[in-house]
Amino acid sequence: MNVYKKHRSQLSQETAAAKVGISVRSARRLDTSDTLPSQRPPRSWRTRADPFEAVWQCELEPMLTASPGLTAITLLEELQRRYPGKYDEALLRTLQRRVRAWNASFGGEREVFFAQTHPPGRLGLSDFTHASVLQITNAGAFFAHLLYQFALAFSGWRYVEVVLGGESFAALSSGLQNALWAMGGVPEEHRTDSLAAAFNNRSEHELLTRRYEELCKHYGVRPSRNNLGISHENGSIEARQKTLKQTMEQALLLRGHRDFSDLDAYRRFVAEVFGRLNARIAKRFSEERAMLRALPVRRSSDYEEIDARVTKYGTMTVRRVLYTVPSRLVGHLLKVRLYSERLECWLGGVCVLQLQRGAANEGNKRGRVVDYRHLLPALKRKPGALARSSLRDDIFPRTEYRQMWAQLMDQLPEAQACRLMVGLLDLAGNEGCEAMLAQRLALLLASGEVPDLNLLREDMAPRPALCPTVNVTLPQLASYDQLLGAA
Repeated sequence: MNVYKKHRSQLSQETAAAKVGISVRSARRLDTSDTLPSQRPPRSWRTRADPFEAVWQCELEPMLTASPGLTAITLLEELQRRYPGKYDEALLRTLQRRVRAWNASFGGEREVFFAQTHPPGRLGLSDFTHASVLQITNAGAFFAHLLYQFALAFSGWRYVEVVLGGESFAALSSGLQNALWAMGGVPEEHRTDSLAAAFNNRSEHELLTRRYEELCKHYGVRPSRNNLGISHENGSIEARQKTLKQTMEQALLLRGHRDFSDLDAYRRFVAEVFGRLNARIAKRFSEERAMLRALPVRRSSDYEEIDARVTKYGTMTVRRVLYTVPSRLVGHLLKVRLYSERLECWLGGVCVLQLQRGAANEGNKRGRVVDYRHLLPALKRKPGALARSSLRDDIFPRTEYRQMWAQLMDQLPEAQACRLMVGLLDLAGNEGCEAMLAQRLALLLASGEVPDLNLLREDMAPRPALCPTVNVTLPQLASYDQLLGAA
């Protein structure tokens, strides 16, 4: 307005308005006004008739009073049903403003969040998150897993661990203990959501709750949890679950691909990523570390014991996962120590077997961890059992073996195909050439040929080591006497 007044003293109304960039109508209004636009009193009149005047007090307000949760679009749809053709969709924004103003004046109480202050050394939090969105592959195969995260509320220091099974007590115990020993201290309180591994009031799972309480008692930490379904009470860890995946996603983009040669390589990658993340808050963490309590003398057990009997099929079931075991254990009742990533099978005081832990499939279906080496001795005696075995597709260690089985069934009689396939599995397992044999089978599949088992055995047989001939000449004993005399 001041710039316009300055131009207006020397130029015409149209020219001054054009220089300022306003319309002639606005310029005419400024010429007749003695106050700035911001100093004018607010308008007290409507520029158009209220489209909801006839129904607001008699219909809309009673509905809002009875059900304050009703939205403007629901109310508009109800008016359109009651009065067809009278209330257009363009009135939605007007009704939204009216409903918002009514809620501000007469609406019910709304939830209030209270910002929390976390002193150093007081609170540590744990949580699990599914990592399928990261699309990690292990040796080319999709790697389904969880990520366990522990974080300190004050400094934001984190520990992240790869979890192969579900949200079990073993995974929680292992991750929590690894985090505490990595940071060199214990906070006053450990908080989780309502994890079944830690808190479950059903009688058949009371053992898990008792173990979690004993774990916290061992470290002198007070256990707590948020109210069921109120995730914002764990905001210090829930917010970091999002940044965890974002950080991993960015690191994978920089890496250029998402495939890892094995599990250890992926774990090293995760440790490096969050090691760099923790370096950003090193100063704040050093302040909190001084306030942490001392660690106990030793770790607590981080496994769960389960009894499992080996069936006549050479299998046992643990936590809805079927495992194959050597046939020598058939009929025995094993004490299985269930860790987050492995199983230890004990008979008496002897560990007779170690297995990689598997996970149950989606839809409450049993998972399977099948090692064809366990079943080979029985298959060599009964090769025909392979054709209709319920574990047949899981026995084959690689895709090439499964495809070769399908080709053999098309080209050979069933009994001959079974004997040849068992021979190939025996060659792969006992000669330690599973990967090399898979490559040869891929070439045979491409050409449509039937494998020659004897020829493959000769090609895959270990080459004899070439030892050099070493001639050792023993010195005369008299030379030692001369050496001692000279000394």
